[in-house]
Amino acid sequence: MLADVAIDAEILRKEIFGPVAPIATFEGEEQAIALANSTEYGLVSFIHTKDIAKALRVADKIECGMVGINRGVVSDPAAPFGGWKQSGVGREGAHDGLLEYLESKYIAITW
Repeated sequence: MLADVAIDAEILRKEIFGPVAPIATFEGEEQAIALANSTEYGLVSFIHTKDIAKALRVADKIECGMVGINRGVVSDPAAPFGGWKQSGVGREGAHDGLLEYLESKYIAITW
């Protein structure tokens, strides 16, 4: 854990695959959303709060593929895994992951 990380620190804008948890403070919900979306990556975000309505509202506005609310792990075999932006296109696992292996066809006809 890295405490008191400045909101303009480079570590907050990188996709780090390791046991690192930078902690930064913010002023209000809108700034938290803006900070979360200020990176070119968007694999997973985490929200910890007692206000579930706020958590769902913020989760909807964060640009990422997965959001964990009041939990530290989001991976689940029944859920699609993948990110937004530079964190990937498409999904692995669950129903969404199976779609990657299917060929779809659209047929339009005028009778």
